Amino acid sequence: MKNCFIVSTFAILFGISCTENTLNPELSASQIEAQKIIDKAIEVHGGQKYADLKIEFDFRNRHYKAERKDGLFKYERIFSDTSDQQYHDILTNDSFVRTIDGKVAEVTEKKQSAYSNSINSVIYFILLPYFLNDPAVMKDYVGDEIIKDSDYHKINVTFKKEGGGKDFEDEFMYWINKKTFTMDYLAYNYLTDEGGARSREAYNIRTIKGLRFADYINYKPIEKTRDINTFGKLFQNQGLKELSKIESVNIIVY
Repeated sequence: MKNCFIVSTFAILFGISCTENTLNPELSASQIEAQKIIDKAIEVHGGQKYADLKIEFDFRNRHYKAERKDGLFKYERIFSDTSDQQYHDILTNDSFVRTIDGKVAEVTEKKQSAYSNSINSVIYFILLPYFLNDPAVMKDYVGDEIIKDSDYHKINVTFKKEGGGKDFEDEFMYWINKKTFTMDYLAYNYLTDEGGARSREAYNIRTIKGLRFADYINYKPIEKTRDINTFGKLFQNQGLKELSKIESVNIIVY
């Protein structure tokens, strides 16, 4: 994506046109349906509030700040190490800066990429489904499914190579509630670190000043599989093992 500092573990894409959507007449029927469902989900989760955004929160003993306005973003991460040195990372559309105890630190390009990936992934998941309208995202409606007595739309997400980040080959599945249009479940097939598949279930749902937030239970399949299309049935049939809880706390929306 042009004029953006793009580094991504989960094909996290932050271009100026991230939330813009025009239904392309060349899209298939399943792609058009998926786009309509995602548009509705984004509206339900926060809509235009994502475009002019200022939040902060804590995640795994680190403090995060995120600002977005007119396609520009500024993400910050603040934490201390065991020797009480304070680290402050600042990521924008076109730069990354780390300070240690208030002084700018020299950071190699490789570490800049790693730190930026880490910050991006945290912001990406807390603001889902907002980033699913990025131009590099390809969405397909693949059917419906019942999970825990609720009806869901299933949306498969893949990424274009151009603008899709270094992990553009990763694949995601999102389950959008047919009645509420909330994103209650997701699964992903990733290729890094020898690859694997994981799924998440939203819980502790809360809305703060018009933005919907959720924590997630993180699962892996009991029987090894990378076919995320089957994960809805695994939710139904106790085919998943809980690995961890992914919790964002002390959320403030300005």
